[in-house]
Amino acid sequence: MRRVTTGTGRALPEDLTEAITRAGYYPSLVCDVVESAIADDEVVSHLVHQETTFDHETVRRHVTVLVVTPQRLVIAHADDHAESEDKLMATATTETVPLAAVRGVMLTHVVAQPDTFTPGTHGRDLTLTLGWGAVSRLDMIPAACGDPDCTADHGFEGTIASDDISLRISSAADGEDAVGRAMSFARVLSASIGGGTAH
Repeated sequence: MRRVTTGTGRALPEDLTEAITRAGYYPSLVCDVVESAIADDEVVSHLVHQETTFDHETVRRHVTVLVVTPQRLVIAHADDHAESEDKLMATATTETVPLAAVRGVMLTHVVAQPDTFTPGTHGRDLTLTLGWGAVSRLDMIPAACGDPDCTADHGFEGTIASDDISLRISSAADGEDAVGRAMSFARVLSASIGGGTAH
């Protein structure tokens, strides 16, 4: 795989550089911060996801880059925001997580007309949720017993969910290829944390 060198002297794989460029969100900045976070590691798999949101009359863009290396999951986020009426700022943040710390990879498929679904095709939407323990959500509900007439206080019960990052990929907005790329990335990451090989 050919690697493309940018101003830092380090290099990203050509397909990752092309994906960041295709997203169209300050590609030089995003490539630079991703390169810095990856350092000299091999890129095993990657996913680039760009989102546009509307806040009143302001259009805000956001890009997320996920990279799997042999030992790490690298996450890069970049956002823009207005520092003043005539000055735009961008913030880029990277996080590196050891693959051993990744607790789960969850895929939620939204499929239209499931009765006619063809195996091997993609659904309408896909949500990729990754958890590694940085953010945990506690959902509590009152505990109940099997007696419908019971009025005793049984306390609470709940579940702890880890969803540090969640990306929604839509075939209508992002294209069917984007859904396929997200599924491929999820397979590689799942194999990497499950004791299998990422290659």
